[in-house]
Amino acid sequence: MANVKDTGRIAAKWARVTPQRSEDYMLGVQQPRTPWAQAAKAAEDRYKSGVTEAANRGAFGKGVTAAGDQKWQQKSLAKGPSRFAEGVALSGPDYQAGVQPYIDTIAATVLPPRGPKGDPRNLQRVAAIATALRKRKTG
Repeated sequence: MANVKDTGRIAAKWARVTPQRSEDYMLGVQQPRTPWAQAAKAAEDRYKSGVTEAANRGAFGKGVTAAGDQKWQQKSLAKGPSRFAEGVALSGPDYQAGVQPYIDTIAATVLPPRGPKGDPRNLQRVAAIATALRKRKTG
């Protein structure tokens, strides 16, 4: 039988030591062994295979069932609120760049005339926007 430490000691050490590794994390991001985009693109076939295999064995649903509502709520409330505002603030320019093409598409869409309130023809206006946005997204 292998001699191993109990998981309580392992987890306690991990929680105590890992937060001190912020600089190592930063350096790893700044100077990766392989550029992230290159490695991610090279892994595309493995990603597809892994996701397909996981889907075929129902891993997603099993994970959701195992975690349950209480776990995600507890963890989200413990970590999320303090990170949310900072993350949103830092992401403003990315949000603008990501939403801009869709705003431009909406602005350029020619809408059919508006009918009276409740007129079924008004749904054609919605359909025109939905069609234009779908075309924009899928090319």
